[in-house]
Amino acid sequence: MGHRPGRFRSRAAFTLLELMVAVSILSMIFLVAVPTYRRLQRKARTGAVVNDLRVFTSALQAHVQESGSWPAEVAAGVVPPGMTVAEFNHDNWTRPTPIGGHYDWEYNQLHGGVHIRAAIALTGTGDAPLPLDLDQLVDIDLAIDDGDLTTGNFRLGFGDCGLFIIEM
Repeated sequence: MGHRPGRFRSRAAFTLLELMVAVSILSMIFLVAVPTYRRLQRKARTGAVVNDLRVFTSALQAHVQESGSWPAEVAAGVVPPGMTVAEFNHDNWTRPTPIGGHYDWEYNQLHGGVHIRAAIALTGTGDAPLPLDLDQLVDIDLAIDDGDLTTGNFRLGFGDCGLFIIEM
């Protein structure tokens, strides 16, 4: 009996079809994983902003209880005057927010024709612009308030910023 060369040779390489199937399977996994990852990132950013707003609000309200007045108005990213490090984590206030932009203490300001006595704004600055992502702002509003950016404690402020109202 004769031996045909190549008939029983070992397969040391993948065929083109096997590679195409593997790439297709990986592509499908990627298509499912990326939206899930983005949704989790968005939820984490929303939670971080909500937590920051609650912590800052508690510190500012404690300051009012001790001093008798709200801090004076300052620019975005600047710690409100009179807030000590013990009351207020300065690093968290001065860094860009988890959604971009900076925290901005608003005292006795008009926003869209409404007088706001005390609020924290999420606003853009030259070094950290706030991308206007209304869906992200609605997510924050749902976590804090009523999901409507025109009413309640969290609103769309003047200049398309997120505005968390502490006192009107």
